[in-house]
Amino acid sequence: MRLFDGLSLRTRLTVAVALLTLGALLPFNLLGRVFVFNNLQDQIHATLRVEAQGLRDLVESALVEREANARSWAEDAILRGALLFDTFEKSDAVLVALEKRHPSFAGLVLFTEDGRAVSASEEKVRRAYEGRESEVRASPWFKAALNGTQDITGFTKVDPFFERTVLPLAVPVLSPISGARIGVLLAAYEWSQVGEVVAPALERSRARGQKSFALEVVDAQGTTLFDTHEQDIARPDDVVSVEAVNANSVRDVGDGWRFVATVDPEDAYAPLAEAGRVAVGLTALALVVAGVGGFLLARGATGPISRLSQVVTRVVREGDLTQRVDVSTRRDEVGELASAFALMMEHLRESTRGLQAGTKVLGQTVSELTAAAAQQERTLTKQAAALQETQVTAQEIKQTSLMAAERSQAVLGVTARAREVGQAGEATVSASLQGFEELREQVGVVARSIAALNERTQQIGGITQTVKDLADQSNMLALNAAIEAVRSGEHGKGFGVVAREIRSLADQSISSTGRVREILEDIRRSIQSTVTQAEQSQGSAETGLTQVRASGDSLRELTGIIQDNASAAQQIAAAVTQQNAGVAQIFTAVTDLSRMMEESMQGLQAAQRITASLREVAAQMDTVAATYRV
Repeated sequence: MRLFDGLSLRTRLTVAVALLTLGALLPFNLLGRVFVFNNLQDQIHATLRVEAQGLRDLVESALVEREANARSWAEDAILRGALLFDTFEKSDAVLVALEKRHPSFAGLVLFTEDGRAVSASEEKVRRAYEGRESEVRASPWFKAALNGTQDITGFTKVDPFFERTVLPLAVPVLSPISGARIGVLLAAYEWSQVGEVVAPALERSRARGQKSFALEVVDAQGTTLFDTHEQDIARPDDVVSVEAVNANSVRDVGDGWRFVATVDPEDAYAPLAEAGRVAVGLTALALVVAGVGGFLLARGATGPISRLSQVVTRVVREGDLTQRVDVSTRRDEVGELASAFALMMEHLRESTRGLQAGTKVLGQTVSELTAAAAQQERTLTKQAAALQETQVTAQEIKQTSLMAAERSQAVLGVTARAREVGQAGEATVSASLQGFEELREQVGVVARSIAALNERTQQIGGITQTVKDLADQSNMLALNAAIEAVRSGEHGKGFGVVAREIRSLADQSISSTGRVREILEDIRRSIQSTVTQAEQSQGSAETGLTQVRASGDSLRELTGIIQDNASAAQQIAAAVTQQNAGVAQIFTAVTDLSRMMEESMQGLQAAQRITASLREVAAQMDTVAATYRV
């Protein structure tokens, strides 16, 4: 991630631990929240369902009980007698007594079939019904009572007769003799009594902390019959509600009513919000603990790596191999890396010392070889001058031989001259022979020096191979460290950085040893060429020496012949002819020797150029070796 590229390894490890902790906690928090939400939702719905069903059962049982009371009262003999005989003093007393025993009723009124109120538990209620017979007959509850049923339509409004909201429980009063309908008994159940019925449920909701909990009673047409909500408080649209329906399986007053228990989402899911806050707090605490732990872990892991990085930086920038790496006693990958790095530094120091010693020996050898080449050049120059003189002398001998052939008649006089010329030639050949001996010795010295140089070069090559092997081992260690870093994931990125730096250092060492090897190979090839040329020069010198010796022998024989045949005129021509042939051979040999001398000079110049190349290579190797301090 490029976002973390500018951060230190310690910071990245700390952030990684925190992110891993966060990544591990978030799914648990989300799953826990979903689990808690589902359980809480089920619990809330179950609680509301229980409350709604409880409200239904309470209201239904209360209404059934009140309706049963009204039906039992309608069978009272006094009330029946009052309707049959139009005497209502006792019926008023009965109704008053019944109302006192059942305070949940707002009043009891006895009507005739034509809707006339003839008796009531309160006198003012009876008087309120006087003259209102038509209204009574038109009311739904009265019509239903005449048919033996119940109809409570519109009871939610304030009743003008009772001046409060009442549930009209009207039942027919039948004649005990004929069973015919003789009137109607109205038991006005005070509807506000439902509040006392639901009070325990509201108290339980307050104890649960659900202040918005409310109960509603809705009829089959959707009209709200009872509601505990406060009228001046707005209700949310997403209120949580559960309803229980009063089935029509048993005929009663509340058939089709729906009993609804509601609560606001804020109150319903308050435990979930509290759990969310606790989870956030615990997550934050876990992140802080993970961050501190990750920081301590990262500091312990990156401390040795940072020190190794500083050592590597000084080696790369300053070439300082004198540093000592403190080998940690840790047994983990960092300790192994420190031990391997310390071993690598020790090998590098030893290799650099060997390289520096080798470059010194190479420099000294090149200097000695340069001095020997210069001495050989001077010697060859002298030999070339002597050979030039020999060639001139041979030319003179040739001319003399020709003159001797022309003057064969004056051979005696010429013989003396020939003796002198022969002696001079013998002396010259002796000098040439001595020069060739010196040339052979110098060529041998050059060959031995070049052989020693070749051995030194091979030794340097061995040292270079050792350096390359150590660099390869370092590269392999760096590769292993990189592999371990990849296996370690985010914790191993720091190891990968150090491994790359070590591999870079190893690659530089391999590149340098490769360059030195190439230079040494060029030197070896040049030395081999020089050895070949020196061997050729030595062979040519041997050949020239043999020829000069042969020339010396010929001259000595010529001198003997001249001395032996000084008085023989007939033999002078033959001797002169032989002398002419010998001089021609000498001239040819001297010419060949001169050509060989030129070739030797060219070989020597090539050797000097190779020596100069060796000197440059030695300087480069010395520069490379001097880069590192051991």
